[in-house]
Amino acid sequence: MLKIGDLRSGNIIRVDDEGIIREGTVVSISHEEHQALVDNGVQEFWYSPEEMNAISLDEDQLLKMGFTKEEVDGAVKYKKDSFRLLTPKKGDFSNIEMWWREDRRHFSFPLGVHELQNLHHDMTKIHLERA
Repeated sequence: MLKIGDLRSGNIIRVDDEGIIREGTVVSISHEEHQALVDNGVQEFWYSPEEMNAISLDEDQLLKMGFTKEEVDGAVKYKKDSFRLLTPKKGDFSNIEMWWREDRRHFSFPLGVHELQNLHHDMTKIHLERA
């Protein structure tokens, strides 16, 4: 379940479309109705928080968003333009350091794709989308 207040237009999430799990992109948010309009790949439809879930951030998701990978002393650095994300070891996304210019942040818990998108936008003012 996702909180409506955590979502922004363009966020990539997972929705339960009457029992079929699909990935979709948030189109619009209605705080009054407490729902998000999501393009689920078939149609745009309004979903409640109970029908929406985060997509776990992993290497596959980063590569889909255009990041390149570099292994450094057992750690893995993912790069997109001047934005960097570092995991202490391959496949471990429970401890992430990210930076852009002098803005450095550390997270000791797994992030969802939509959270990375929001953090990237907050830091760079550029929307992070799939390539």
